Amino acid sequence: MKPPAEPRRPRHRTVRDPLWNTIRLDPIAVEIIDTPAFQRLRYIRQLGFAHLVYPGATHTRFDHALGVYHLARTALRGMADRDPGIREDDPDVRLIPYAALLHDIGHYAFSHAIEELDQDRMPGDHEAVSARFFASDELAAALEPLGEGATGAIHAIIRGEGANPLRGLVSGSLDLDKMEYLRRDARFCGVPYGEVDVDRLLQGLALLRDPEHGLLEVGVREKAISALESLLFAKYQMFRNVYWHHAVRAATALYKRIVSESVRVGLVRAEELVGPTDEELLLEVRRRSLADARPEARRIGERWIPALRHRRLPKRALELTPPELEGVEVAPWVPRDSPERRRLENALADELDLYPGEVMLDYPDKGRMLELDILVERRDRAVERMGQSGLRGLIDLPLVARELYRSSRVLRVFTMERRHLSPEQLIDRIRS
Repeated sequence: MKPPAEPRRPRHRTVRDPLWNTIRLDPIAVEIIDTPAFQRLRYIRQLGFAHLVYPGATHTRFDHALGVYHLARTALRGMADRDPGIREDDPDVRLIPYAALLHDIGHYAFSHAIEELDQDRMPGDHEAVSARFFASDELAAALEPLGEGATGAIHAIIRGEGANPLRGLVSGSLDLDKMEYLRRDARFCGVPYGEVDVDRLLQGLALLRDPEHGLLEVGVREKAISALESLLFAKYQMFRNVYWHHAVRAATALYKRIVSESVRVGLVRAEELVGPTDEELLLEVRRRSLADARPEARRIGERWIPALRHRRLPKRALELTPPELEGVEVAPWVPRDSPERRRLENALADELDLYPGEVMLDYPDKGRMLELDILVERRDRAVERMGQSGLRGLIDLPLVARELYRSSRVLRVFTMERRHLSPEQLIDRIRS
């Protein structure tokens, strides 16, 4: 007769990280990380196609998630030291590190690119899609020690919803996600733009009461405003020089066209975009396209995917900078993967003697990129909200943010073969 099996002992784990040195994982975090849903993040690049420009940018959503978990635990320890009302045994406090760890669990292959597609070509943003991963048996079992209702509460925190006053650490203007990815992305791209004074920001975090509604939320003390400025300018520099680099956007535009057309012609269903890793999705789309006799299907596998694989990226036929768009009210359908934009792209393809789908307008739109909606505790202990109008006596960060966002956007037309468009050929066709 076999002796009864010994109960499993809680396991801690230590991870060596190039950014934060040592990350110590508690037993529940270890169980979460060991699920297939979380291990999948090892195979989804954090920066999509940025590695085609910055070869070191091969870090993953897995690395980033561990870093956000680490920052969440660090932030909560510091806030608890300064505020006796924040206790580790409080359910609201206890769930935050796991929400931080799981905030990217629903990401699509190649990160955010698919989320730029029209709504009829994709199932929803990665935060909405994450519910499907939370439903997995393994992840549900890993979260079980947190008690009944924890899974729903964590998902609400990730979506910036619910009543947890600390949810702003995971989803908000001052969330730890931004602090982590800016530092990590800059490190692995080898650029100096992502320097954020994370220590100062963490020291300045506080649970503040909204003077208008009386509710508690995460804010910052006035002494940390200079560190907040470093976050704002780092984000601007990273978008301008890395995330919206013309070659990164060219690769992203081609990838979006591959996925969008694959859904349109029926090679894949939109629901099938949930779950595959970077390589799995491209390999499966190519396999199906090469088995399909239709020209529009075979073009995906014979022409477009090899071009992406071999870095034969679309060329800039036209580039319009903010000064060149001064006074032009761009139609709202231009930044979106909309039917109106596809009609214009196909008309341009015909005029330029290219196959349908081989002209791509790109006008990145991220209105919340530099959004600031934060409670600030002034030096006299009064709490005020930094909204669109800024705060008296401080640099007008919201105004600066709006101007930085405006100056970082460039409208480009990419073509699969080298072509040239004049501004006059496009501007009148994109006016509102």
